[in-house]
Amino acid sequence: MNRPLDLGAPDRFRADRHLDVLIPTRNRPAELAVTLSGLAAQEGVGDFGVVVSDQSDGEPAYAHPAAATMVRALRHRGHPVLLTRRLPRRGLAEHRASLLAASAARYVLCLDDDVWLEPGTLCRLVTAIEELGCGFVGNAVHGLSYVDDVRPETHRHYEEWDGPPAPERIRPGTPEWQRASIHPAANLLHVTEKLDLPPGAWRAYKISWIGGCVLYDRAKLTDAGGFDFWQRVQEKHQGEDVAAQLAVLERHGGAGVLPSGAYHLESPTTVTEREVEAWEVLLAERDAPQPA
Repeated sequence: MNRPLDLGAPDRFRADRHLDVLIPTRNRPAELAVTLSGLAAQEGVGDFGVVVSDQSDGEPAYAHPAAATMVRALRHRGHPVLLTRRLPRRGLAEHRASLLAASAARYVLCLDDDVWLEPGTLCRLVTAIEELGCGFVGNAVHGLSYVDDVRPETHRHYEEWDGPPAPERIRPGTPEWQRASIHPAANLLHVTEKLDLPPGAWRAYKISWIGGCVLYDRAKLTDAGGFDFWQRVQEKHQGEDVAAQLAVLERHGGAGVLPSGAYHLESPTTVTEREVEAWEVLLAERDAPQPA
């Protein structure tokens, strides 16, 4: 039987580290355990911590024995872990804002609670953002149940950066917005296979947004407003990650990184009340005509 799990102390966790992984979770103990297991197997990035913020209806997901064991495994390998609860729920953006406030690291990885990272993924993402110098890099998640569903019409939207990513103003209805079509299902996996990169090689490509696994330069994320817009959108929203990324793209640029080591667990969503897209609300504000 598991002994009581140490939750960690917020003031001791918030240190000047190179990287922190920020995981929001709700009602997903099995998925959280898998997500944490991927982090526990990472190598080449020694200085990283993990924050798990839970909004489950019952007991927190990290209390499940499998998740608790992975928390202990991370700590055993030298990675501090902070376990918190964020209740009452005030929406996805507020949850992400609270996670960001819990960290003082130079880089922060926003990782969903249903994503497994293969070994080497963290190291590749950190290498990419340090070399590219942009606001964020990301790994689009693969849905392996679609591995035999090849959609070549989406592959034309893959375009590599030649040099550091430039700031871009991305809006719906533009050709740039269509870049997101290479991310669903296993499309990016098929693009990667066609490139046949040598071991250890990676490429930065142009994106409109990426879901599930996004590494930010913390200073550039906060410069673009972070997730502080949560007070300007109603609680039942989605698309908060898109909203933040569009703002960072416009100021500092961003890129997808291929190959992706992120794999979607394909579990049912726990975000069932989605009345508005946060990014639509914020773009309407930002693009509204200014008074003369």
